[in-house]
Amino acid sequence: MLPDAILLDFDGTLVDTAPDFIAALNRLLAERGHPAVAQSAFRNLAGDGAKRLLMRALDHVGVPVPPEPKLMPEVKRLIQYYYEGMTVATRPFPGVVETLTSLHQGGASLAICTNKPQAPTDTLIGHFGLAALFGAVLGGDTVTAKKPDPLHLHEALERLGRSVDRAVMVGDSATDVAAARAAGVPVVVVSYGYSPVPAHELGGDVVIEHFSELPKALRRLFGR
Repeated sequence: MLPDAILLDFDGTLVDTAPDFIAALNRLLAERGHPAVAQSAFRNLAGDGAKRLLMRALDHVGVPVPPEPKLMPEVKRLIQYYYEGMTVATRPFPGVVETLTSLHQGGASLAICTNKPQAPTDTLIGHFGLAALFGAVLGGDTVTAKKPDPLHLHEALERLGRSVDRAVMVGDSATDVAAARAAGVPVVVVSYGYSPVPAHELGGDVVIEHFSELPKALRRLFGR
């Protein structure tokens, strides 16, 4: 009634990283004499990467986006600030730790498939004591091709020693849905993540409002 392999997005699905990412952004903006942006206004951009986040913030505060040679040092500074404070306010979403622990103890193989770089992903997994739950963790800078390319998911399944016909993807974005469709696996979408598009419009097989609903969703998918 449950899949053999559960592939999981990270930011916006398992862990709420937006508060620390936007705090780093506001630190950079303040240093440059620009006003801060509101967490509520930029939360849905937290999963899009540092470059896009900074570009949208500059546009939001009325500052022209500089050309690439001048923009990239600012992006690197933003990433540095994020790394310095990425465990201050970041927390697993409610129900994540308990649900993943139960699934792991029940025999499911768990893997993280994230476009976030490997190093900060590993840092956060270790910080929250979750490393033992995952048979594989594949960051966006350590795979042949990152989501939405299906190779990201296929490489995770290869690491787990599991087949595609008994696997599922769990995520919060159009990128996760596209990767799952291309890989040939069903996809569960969480509604509380960072997608600017409502979860029910992303085309997932099941939408859940709380992570603790995942086992029920999986039984619905694999008990057919």
